[in-house]
Amino acid sequence: MRDGSRLARRSPARHERPEIDEAALAAARHADRLVAEARSLGIARWETFLAPLPDRLRDDEPAALRKTALRVRAAYGAKDSVRDALPAELTEPLLDAIDRLLRELARREAAG
Repeated sequence: MRDGSRLARRSPARHERPEIDEAALAAARHADRLVAEARSLGIARWETFLAPLPDRLRDDEPAALRKTALRVRAAYGAKDSVRDALPAELTEPLLDAIDRLLRELARREAAG
């Protein structure tokens, strides 16, 4: 067994944390909708920013999910927000899903 694979097995795999996996997959589905809407409206800036995030939300291991979730959260900035460009019926569910994912990740970290 290589050192890298031994290290990878020390932390639980994503499927072993179903609450985190479920929250991340729900966020990915909402992010997909936002990407599709940005594409259909021709808003290249938000399409480019958001496009890699659904796959990362689906595929990242728990240790990398926090960074991805914070990247999504950054789209909701005070001065420059995805809310200003895309409909609330799409932006707000993604924000709720990301906040749920961040809470689940925090619970996992607090539990050790």
